[in-house]
Amino acid sequence: MVFAADWCYQSQVTCNGTCKGPEKWSVVSKLCSGRIQSPINIVTRKILPDERLTPFQFIGYQETFHGHIRNNGHTVQLDLPASAMIKSGNLVMPYKTVQLHLHWGKDGEPGSEHTIDGEQFPMEMHIVHIKEEYKSLSQALKDPNGVAVLGFFFQESSSPNKKFGPFISALKNIKHPNTNTTLSSVSLDMLIPPQSNMTKYFRYQGSLTTPGCAEAAIWTLFENAILLSRQQLAAFSQLQFSNGVPMVNTYRPVQPLNSRQVYYSGGQVTFVSPTLLISSVLASAGLSLLTKG
Repeated sequence: MVFAADWCYQSQVTCNGTCKGPEKWSVVSKLCSGRIQSPINIVTRKILPDERLTPFQFIGYQETFHGHIRNNGHTVQLDLPASAMIKSGNLVMPYKTVQLHLHWGKDGEPGSEHTIDGEQFPMEMHIVHIKEEYKSLSQALKDPNGVAVLGFFFQESSSPNKKFGPFISALKNIKHPNTNTTLSSVSLDMLIPPQSNMTKYFRYQGSLTTPGCAEAAIWTLFENAILLSRQQLAAFSQLQFSNGVPMVNTYRPVQPLNSRQVYYSGGQVTFVSPTLLISSVLASAGLSLLTKG
């Protein structure tokens, strides 16, 4: 059994050792020292195109719902209805949604868990799905392919993302750990890029990125980023951890790839590695961080 008080992010680690940071997560759960851990750094020159990675079908993502959103002491989590599902994308069966959560830096600084060619984004969102047959996440974690996580990177924009407005506003009501509120009339479609811009993605086999680090996750990381203003990104840093300090730098460092292969949807693509200059120019233009040739 993994208790939330046992582990923490590096930003919470103190000299008196009240919690175990990422380097000691294997003490909390031995699975955290496994060979297919997440997150990873994606090296674009080493990825392989895979024609089987077809566009996803998003079922129920357009439907609005009243969501339970809470500060769980490690992140902000939004519970999702099981009626929303994903199909295709080389998944063997439909996977239904369970929850989404985010990982971020400090006041809009780098804070994503996955990196691309060593570059870290300001924030990353994970939409967690489980196989349709399972009744709970804990049940799905016993299956090596029981969980499918959709990952989305965020980039800074010069103007606010109005669709994210209600989500950002709700953060004011859950500043303290173990508090919650209701997010009314929200849909998953509001929180992700247009589906027409979601055909390009990376795929690999990995784990959960928090203890117990179960190696049961099929990871999909979309290339096109979600745009938020600096002020919107910084709003997440106003939350507090379980120990009362600012909830910042909520990411696990990248883990060894070991023998795994990262795949890319579609045909052969030539990538231009991101730089800070390219990032700032493209973000202001509302374009993807990765450029195809």
